[in-house]
Amino acid sequence: MSELLDLDLDAIAQRLRAHDGKAMLRWDPAHDAMATDNAWLESIARWMTQDERDVHRHEAVVLALGPETGAVFGAFVHATVRGQAAGGLRYWPYPRFEDFLRDGLRLSLGMSRKSALAGLWWGGGKGIIVRKPDSPWRDPGYRRTLYREYGRFTTTLRGLYITAEDVGTGPADMSSVFETTRYVTCVPPEVGGSGNPSESTAKGVVCAMEAALDHTGRGDLRGKTIAMQGVGNVAAFMIDELVARAVAKVVAADISAERCDELRSRWPAATVELRVTDPRDRSIFAEPGDIFAPNALGGVLDPSTIPLLKAPIVCGAANNQLLDDGRDDRLLADRGIVYVPDFVANRMGIVNCANEQYGRLDRDPAIERHFGHQWDNAVFVVTKRVLTRAATDGITTSTAANLLADEACRVPHPVWGHRGRALIDALVADYR
Repeated sequence: MSELLDLDLDAIAQRLRAHDGKAMLRWDPAHDAMATDNAWLESIARWMTQDERDVHRHEAVVLALGPETGAVFGAFVHATVRGQAAGGLRYWPYPRFEDFLRDGLRLSLGMSRKSALAGLWWGGGKGIIVRKPDSPWRDPGYRRTLYREYGRFTTTLRGLYITAEDVGTGPADMSSVFETTRYVTCVPPEVGGSGNPSESTAKGVVCAMEAALDHTGRGDLRGKTIAMQGVGNVAAFMIDELVARAVAKVVAADISAERCDELRSRWPAATVELRVTDPRDRSIFAEPGDIFAPNALGGVLDPSTIPLLKAPIVCGAANNQLLDDGRDDRLLADRGIVYVPDFVANRMGIVNCANEQYGRLDRDPAIERHFGHQWDNAVFVVTKRVLTRAATDGITTSTAANLLADEACRVPHPVWGHRGRALIDALVADYR
């Protein structure tokens, strides 16, 4: 293990500042190892070579420092065989360098698999801006400076990574990114983009719920009870969809009293119960119902929470719901719980904005087909394919989804092939 992993992000910012404010790690196929030309990162390259949990031969990890804000930036590129790495830009605080690295690695891997299973000609990537505890992060002026900086950083990557909206980043922030780079999607409609993808993401997750119910012989959503952790933007749209499908009850827990108060008048109280809970309160996991939906941050399903579950199906919008997908998917399976892997269910955010450059249509058929039951790559169809393969082969649903996605990830872009490899080679000279 590298001692750098335990450093806080202020210490990493100091290291970056001492080395021209930038650094890069990349997978070296010739030596089957992660490599870097930045001597201070050599121990991290060795750690990433040896790690079997999250690295998965990531093609590149690029780090930089905001020139004015001093914020640490990251661009994580898992695979570019199917096309440029695409994925949202997360703005979040991290206590240690390892937490930052693991989150970026897991999220970009998930994006590769998500795009591949959705039939998109995109690779997997993720952007991160580290939120400094002492920064005026709510101030609009500061945020505009910060996101313009990240846009410039994205431009330096030569199109290897295409950024988009994610946790902590909103439409105004994406407008700021768009001011300094062309390599961005999910920009607001007023500048030609598709805007906030939360509604499409929510509809896709509900389609995955319907597939899981159908697979298990439980019918459709009518009359069902759904327990939810988190009522952010995506979750609120999910509740809209569930109420429209005549569910009997939604019980949703969130740590924000302000958010719950804001939403109480949106749905009938008899159908939707909103609970304000302490961050340490895990009672929502034990809520009886037909489906449990993790809609907050990742890593919530682990050996301490899985035994609490009373729902026979887990299907939600959060990324990386399993703390350890090589262990926790088996714990769920051993309890007879059908788990829909997050990247199977929550893909519609990237689908909604991935191909903005090809023009926008109201009720775009290229997007609407993901919500049906006929197209080979529809959410419902892919979810059932994953669950069926798991049952047929006697493997976990997470393993089945990973196998199907990784097979698709190895199919080269039909026009550009594996162009990302050449872009990384070009970046090596830029980051020396």
